[in-house]
Amino acid sequence: MSDKTSAVAASPSGDPWLLTPGPLTTSVTTKQAMLHDYGSRDKKFIEINRRVRSSLLNIINGKDDFVCVPLQGSGTFSVEAMLGTLLPRDGKLLILVNGAYGRRMAKICDYYKRSYDLLEYPEDQPVSVTDLDARLGEDKAITHVAVIHCETTSGVLNPIAEVAHMVEKHGRSLLIDSMSAFAALPVDASKIRFDAVAASSNKCLEGVPGMGFVLVRRSVLEKTEGNAPSLVLDLYDQWVQMEKTDQWRFTPPTHCIVAFEQAIREFEEEGGVEGRGGRYASNCKILVDGMRAMGFETLLPDHLQAPIIVTFHKPTDPKFDFQNFYDRLAERGYLIYPGKLTVADSFRVGCIGRMGNDDIRAALAVIKETIVEMGVKNCAPAAAA
Repeated sequence: MSDKTSAVAASPSGDPWLLTPGPLTTSVTTKQAMLHDYGSRDKKFIEINRRVRSSLLNIINGKDDFVCVPLQGSGTFSVEAMLGTLLPRDGKLLILVNGAYGRRMAKICDYYKRSYDLLEYPEDQPVSVTDLDARLGEDKAITHVAVIHCETTSGVLNPIAEVAHMVEKHGRSLLIDSMSAFAALPVDASKIRFDAVAASSNKCLEGVPGMGFVLVRRSVLEKTEGNAPSLVLDLYDQWVQMEKTDQWRFTPPTHCIVAFEQAIREFEEEGGVEGRGGRYASNCKILVDGMRAMGFETLLPDHLQAPIIVTFHKPTDPKFDFQNFYDRLAERGYLIYPGKLTVADSFRVGCIGRMGNDDIRAALAVIKETIVEMGVKNCAPAAAA
């Protein structure tokens, strides 16, 4: 499809670069960890599982008060398990919504017939702590609040610390979906109060897909026996089983877990949250500066942009066709994401995964070549064209 022949980019393992919010480009050593088979009852595997759970608690400084409950499946499995187990049948959840993942929480509550209400905002705006204060003051029936840390619909960063302090002020329980931000942006139990945070293996910890986890305040989880309307997504039952036997209730994703241990080891060697988040922030700045230099406009202003995935307005130039743009980049070894917004036509480019600054610069060079090949003269959106 390209108008000229050029080299195809590839990660060190020969795969396309994944400029997405996950699954991500992973290190060769993380991939290599999956070349070995483990029995789910084997001592070696049990020790790996124990180390992974302990390491995840260290990331939130939560070892004294929290427990780690891993689950098979995607991150949404863990979010659903968190809501189903921790929200009592007579409870009420207030969901702070500014994108698809907040709305997904509402859908889960619909399935489980749990009471909930929404505070909803446009996808290019963070949630409002002032509105939260007012709503919690007005509605005493609300027992729990749920918020998305980084809403990857747009890439907007929500004010987690301020939300946590407001929920604590009103004496309610806070549940955080930190799926795309965990390990790159801080969620520190020693500094803010929350009762649970859900995340997964294949985002900023740079593991492979196949498992999620919920880090739950022990004193809260101990009171949830019988809450869950699902057998496989019952965090309480999974936790009790692991505490008794160090084993999963059902067949664990063994290869995913041993790869995850390697990925966590590399995260720690990079300097933990500060090191990983620092690399991503640098990637993000280079990406945004480079795209703006070509004329593309970001959906979000810099102060709202999380260093995870960046949403760009689609150019109005008639020569720009997203599928053509996507296919040409894919041919050259770069996979991006389509937009997911209702507020604007857009596409998304991730800056996380096992990529450094030079890899982002190489991607920008290919994007620039692709725009020229397509004959696109103006990359600005309608409002700025």
